[in-house]
Amino acid sequence: MTNPKPVAVLDSFGLQGRRALITGSSAGIGLALARALGQAGAQLVLNGRGADKLAAAATLLRAEGLSVSTALFDVTDADAVAQGVKALETAGAVDILVNNAGIQIRGPLHEFAQSDWHTLMKTNLDSAFLVGQAVARHMISRGRGKIINICSVQSELGRPGIAPYTASKGALKMLTKGMAIDWGPLGLNVNGIGPGYFKTELTEKLAADPQFTSWLVGRTPSRRWGDVEDLGGAVVFLASDASRFVNGHILYVDGGLTATL
Repeated sequence: MTNPKPVAVLDSFGLQGRRALITGSSAGIGLALARALGQAGAQLVLNGRGADKLAAAATLLRAEGLSVSTALFDVTDADAVAQGVKALETAGAVDILVNNAGIQIRGPLHEFAQSDWHTLMKTNLDSAFLVGQAVARHMISRGRGKIINICSVQSELGRPGIAPYTASKGALKMLTKGMAIDWGPLGLNVNGIGPGYFKTELTEKLAADPQFTSWLVGRTPSRRWGDVEDLGGAVVFLASDASRFVNGHILYVDGGLTATL
């Protein structure tokens, strides 16, 4: 009896036959993550709350030759999540979940409105719990699955005027670890990606500020802003069999920002 031929390492990055749900994927980082997963062979399910933006994103990716469907539901609404995930699983297994939905609300902490606090926490933290739990229940029944939570360099570092955001992303980091601890024995891999500063809709004002850009570029060992395409390799790695023994890890894609004072 001969031993089976080991899988070539590059082949282990392929996502052919896998189905990936990416929340908040009609623009920015979420769209870039979806594109990368699709280029690696995954069937994409884009999610968002705006029907027009979601349809436009799906049309864009289909024009690039990718397999795309959409799921229009609010990831902060428990009932909508339950119904949305049930409908998706009825159509086919969700093998990969990327919890990307997130917002930023800036302001001095002593003036920060409670309503804004709750909105930020619901979007950045509660959504990952709600969608993660709903999808994980199906993954657990199959004994396999990949969940990737999009954290931030603010999961580790703070900045003036964004304390609630930092709190949400720090909590998401620990939720990621908790998910890995509870669901790892059941066959799941749960990890996070911590983007640094990327030019997206959320950072338009910062990117347009020459003083901030000068500070950021000087502070970052790679000496530039991140491009959303820089995140593609990380998400494909964590979604694929190449990371089968990686669990509870946060992969910072930040040009070295978290490595230096």
